[in-house]
Amino acid sequence: MKIPTEHEEQKALITWFDMAFPAHKGRLFAVPNGAYKSRSAASHYMREGLRSGVPDLMLPVARGGYHGLFIEMKRQKGGTVSPTQRDWIEYLLAQGYQAVVCRGFDAAREVIEQYLDQ
Repeated sequence: MKIPTEHEEQKALITWFDMAFPAHKGRLFAVPNGAYKSRSAASHYMREGLRSGVPDLMLPVARGGYHGLFIEMKRQKGGTVSPTQRDWIEYLLAQGYQAVVCRGFDAAREVIEQYLDQ
């Protein structure tokens, strides 16, 4: 059985979220740090504020004492969390955000449902 890519999992999550939470439709958004860019485009975006290691998704909805939710998506199997990604997650937690690594659609769905149920 083929393991979905991180991209496929994230697309499915966005589609599910917008249907499952119409009051927050469009509020779960991607931070395109992982998108392929040429060297000149990467330099351009970095000058605009693109930062390596920032989690893939952000939900700017305050719940349960948190300011919002950040999700670093990974494939169900494989994929590692880089030191820069770990640093961002620790930083965001210290700033009052919930920040988690989710391995696949199902894990991310559970995190979002629990987060919004607070």
